[in-house]
Amino acid sequence: MTAHYHVLGAKQFNRPELEELFESAIRMENREIWSTDPRYSGKVMTTLFFESSTRTRLSFESAMCRLGGKVIGTENAAQFSSTIKGETLEDTIRIVSGYSDVIVLRHTDIGAAERAAKVADVPIINAGDGAGEHPTQALLDLYSIRKECGRIDGLTIAMIGDLTYGRTVHSLSYMLTNYENIKILFVSPENVRIPTYVRHYLEEKGVSYAETDRFEDALTSADVLYQTRIQKERFPSIEEYRKAEGRYIINAEILERMRKDAIILHPLPRAGEIAPEVDDDPRAAYFRQARNGLYIRMALVEKCLQYEG
Repeated sequence: MTAHYHVLGAKQFNRPELEELFESAIRMENREIWSTDPRYSGKVMTTLFFESSTRTRLSFESAMCRLGGKVIGTENAAQFSSTIKGETLEDTIRIVSGYSDVIVLRHTDIGAAERAAKVADVPIINAGDGAGEHPTQALLDLYSIRKECGRIDGLTIAMIGDLTYGRTVHSLSYMLTNYENIKILFVSPENVRIPTYVRHYLEEKGVSYAETDRFEDALTSADVLYQTRIQKERFPSIEEYRKAEGRYIINAEILERMRKDAIILHPLPRAGEIAPEVDDDPRAAYFRQARNGLYIRMALVEKCLQYEG
């Protein structure tokens, strides 16, 4: 089987690879005119989403279109694919590989992207696998931090909210281990703390971190407040969800207590944890962050397809 460049998890990236992707993203962002590139004419991306998505799916589709390729796919593969008839993920990937040059996969199961890559004849890009990882989100998060703060080395990043089921937090934590003098502050309710396996990986890599349930600890120390949604759909019971709901909300009062040079990021969608009144503050970078997803995903698609030759 031909070797392919798959994007499966955050741990696969080293610092030179990250810098190469960021430089490609800058090049994409600085293109004044979007014109069809003959290298991508006739290339087809399939977006195969078993979970709902707005930003990830549309930014990947926009990325492929802006490069000059075409897109096919489904935003609700759990219902509108042969999965509903009992087809396995592996068989679906074998079939879809025959129609595609690259597959962007979002699935409910942790490890689904790795399973897909074992049988695919084309590159697989992990667009989120349950509560596991979301590596392309972590890439755009790092790119956003680099643009907003001017650097990544030496920063303190507070990750706030649902840290157990928040796959974006897991991937960003892994990716931050490529940088020097990073400090991570995990702020969460007791029942959604960062998983043990993430902590162990940070310890292996020598990254400094601390855990707390006090929001106040992040406001004075963090360069980046990475706010996340409490993901109701992933909790085992409504009782567990209610223990975590509404604990940390960034509003006008919190803005007054934050550092003036800090930034606020959020993988979105938000569900009340950032008040609309925050949006006009220059430290609110989450909509700029979402925009950056287009450029990073253009760079990733380019890398996947160029690797194919």
